[in-house]
Amino acid sequence: MSKICVVYGSSMGNTEEAANLIAAELGVDDIYNIGSTTAEVLNGYDKLVIGTSTWGSGDLQDEWDSFDLDSIKVKDKVIALFGMGDSSSYSDTYCNGMGILFEKFSANGAKIVGAVSTDGYEFDESIAVKDGKFVGLALDADNQSDLTESRIKAWVEQIKPEFA
Repeated sequence: MSKICVVYGSSMGNTEEAANLIAAELGVDDIYNIGSTTAEVLNGYDKLVIGTSTWGSGDLQDEWDSFDLDSIKVKDKVIALFGMGDSSSYSDTYCNGMGILFEKFSANGAKIVGAVSTDGYEFDESIAVKDGKFVGLALDADNQSDLTESRIKAWVEQIKPEFA
């Protein structure tokens, strides 16, 4: 049986809330804030759901930014990413934090699953978009909070086969 966890970085609580909803939908009990866990703990899992918010002009959330991402052994592990952003105020860097994690974990050999169509999103630019899709689930608690639950439910159904 696969060992699965949800790990997130959250400064204002929105990413944490999304992480808890995702964990509940997936039936996962192991949820970690990246600011209060270690790579050693995360390396004990073979499948990870990883979330971050985006700050400033497209920066990774502070706790993720100060974490040694290379210390998380992701080679050949299944990873699904989700990101929190503000598509109105930061339309040109929407969910860039998720894109930063994608670049790092892809380069380190992770199998990234859960790409999502950009349809229904309003933003100008994002490094989290590859081949016309978000590299994971993009969420916006500031402007589209009414879509968060339905987007999470649909995304979890999409990634469940990879996390079975």
